[in-house]
Amino acid sequence: MPFPPALARGLASLLLDQEAASQVEELHYNDAGHGYDPFGLHPDFVRFGYGFTRTLYERYFRVLSYGHEHLPAEGPCVVACNHSGSLPTDGMMLWTDIVRHTGRIPRAIADHFVPTLPWIGTLFARGGMVGGSRGNVQALLRAGELLMIFPEGVPGIGKHFRDRYNLQKWRVGHAELAMRGGAPIVPVALVGAEEQMPQIGRINLPKGLQGALPYIPLTATPLPLPVRYRFYYGEPIPIPDDYSRADADDPDKVREAAARVEAAVDALLKRGLAERGDRIFA
Repeated sequence: MPFPPALARGLASLLLDQEAASQVEELHYNDAGHGYDPFGLHPDFVRFGYGFTRTLYERYFRVLSYGHEHLPAEGPCVVACNHSGSLPTDGMMLWTDIVRHTGRIPRAIADHFVPTLPWIGTLFARGGMVGGSRGNVQALLRAGELLMIFPEGVPGIGKHFRDRYNLQKWRVGHAELAMRGGAPIVPVALVGAEEQMPQIGRINLPKGLQGALPYIPLTATPLPLPVRYRFYYGEPIPIPDDYSRADADDPDKVREAAARVEAAVDALLKRGLAERGDRIFA
């Protein structure tokens, strides 16, 4: 454990104003009987995480959010977003945006190496992150949770600056699992993160060390720049209406559903880039 829940709650009290503190007090989680949920989430760390990321959200990245009314207030849901920025601040800001506008704790689904990171893996788990195994995702959807998934995975966050806003290979697992879990998929595009920390190269690690990190990025700036983030949520893709649970065993159906999500995210990206223009910091 990175530090005890009581310390997390004390730090949260310093970071949250009365309105924000009231909001996080109303967040629901599935207590397994010992203060944590079955995946290690603890409400005091959610409070601390929201207090910490809310400062970045409001004062550093100055996030603008469009279409968040498409996020369901309850029930299972998959939020599928493009991934970028060299560091996963895009995931932190999406998590904060969803908490802010829905009063729900989104469950970020992480690549296999993230839970193994010392200290960081545990801290993220306390705030709701879950390792991306099939069993974990199915259990969360059965429990009616809202999931955050980045189908590009590491290739998205690690793309070269010249490839910014070009979606990398779109994995299909989110579509298959949404079919099995009877969950709609809400596409969302983030404009802004591609410019925060331009990646100009990488150092690939030996295979024996890739369990902890797949590579070391070489970036043009040592820290993310204060670019403005813009989230664009699209209309939910009604997976439970358009596909049966049995379709999850049909590779063609799964690829078709994933392609619909990818096309929706790409369209939202194009819209966001057109609306932003060259106002990267404004």
